[in-house]
Amino acid sequence: MKKNLGNIDRVIRILFALVVVILAVTKVISGTGAIVLLILGAILLITSLINFCPIYLALGINTGKKKE
Repeated sequence: MKKNLGNIDRVIRILFALVVVILAVTKVISGTGAIVLLILGAILLITSLINFCPIYLALGINTGKKKE
């Protein structure tokens, strides 16, 4: 897998996942919406940890540093 996420992109994904978990634990969000957001947060967290996003690959997006 070729890395295609930049540092800012990774930080935003991790922060989103953390916010969703905090909102779910404190019961600010609940029900189906919470489940959907938790799944999305988990996907974003996993992609940020492995530094690869398959959707970016399909769309030809690369937010990582370009090698010169």
